Amino acid sequence: MMNFSTILEKNEVKTLAIGCFDGLHLGHLELVKKLDKNGALLVINKFKGEILSDDKQRQELSQKAIFTLEFEEIRHLRAGEFLNFLKQEFVNLKHIVVGYDFVFGHNKEALAFDIERLSGIKTSIVPEFKLDGLSVHTSLIKNFLARGEVRKAERFLGRKYSIKAKLVKGQGLGKKELFATLNLRNINYFLPKNGVYASRIKVRQKCFKSVSFLGVRSTDLAFSIETHIVEEFQKEVRVGEEVELFFVEFLRENEKFSDLKALKEKIKQDIKQAKEILSDER
Repeated sequence: MMNFSTILEKNEVKTLAIGCFDGLHLGHLELVKKLDKNGALLVINKFKGEILSDDKQRQELSQKAIFTLEFEEIRHLRAGEFLNFLKQEFVNLKHIVVGYDFVFGHNKEALAFDIERLSGIKTSIVPEFKLDGLSVHTSLIKNFLARGEVRKAERFLGRKYSIKAKLVKGQGLGKKELFATLNLRNINYFLPKNGVYASRIKVRQKCFKSVSFLGVRSTDLAFSIETHIVEEFQKEVRVGEEVELFFVEFLRENEKFSDLKALKEKIKQDIKQAKEILSDER
């Protein structure tokens, strides 16, 4: 079944960019540039693990209609069958845009340059996109994030990396003994390396400067994501509310502390450093 998030109907689509588009990085945006006003993205959803972006983010970043197709539903199709499927779904399709490494059909039997030959539809093949001598790929961006190199990930994404999360009830220890935090439950997003980050958190469409912790808490040995907002914040938040957390810069590795006093002093240093970093950010 094809799902869509769009105000553009399928029969209005004339130009279609096809790919996985996880993260919608700078390489993907080269495909988007080839689309006209009746262009859309067809997302082949083959990633079953943690994601870098959802359909809403893809739509916001590309400013295009998004159609999603589950890979498992088409993996059995031969190359010609897949192209016929596209013609049936998008009856006014005139132009297909893919990356240089696009493969399709059962057992990856066809390559990007086979599309026009097999379908008769004009096809644009976008060449490899490099930055700093490196080919821009989702796997590379995930490697940067896994090492806590969020600044590098930002360069290749063309934006700050963020996750969406739900607010959950915390221990209550921070507000009583340390610093009040928002406690978050990740919504299936790829998490960067455990540690402390300068960050921003979007609550009801407004962003606030913050410092965030990812990792196993020393107090109860449970994994947690906690954010302390370092500027005036008077919003009433509710458990279950969705927020978006942006990672700006990795500050330090997680540490074990002998007591809450030592932890509090370290958090004070984190807050000071995060404020300095965030004061230079847009």
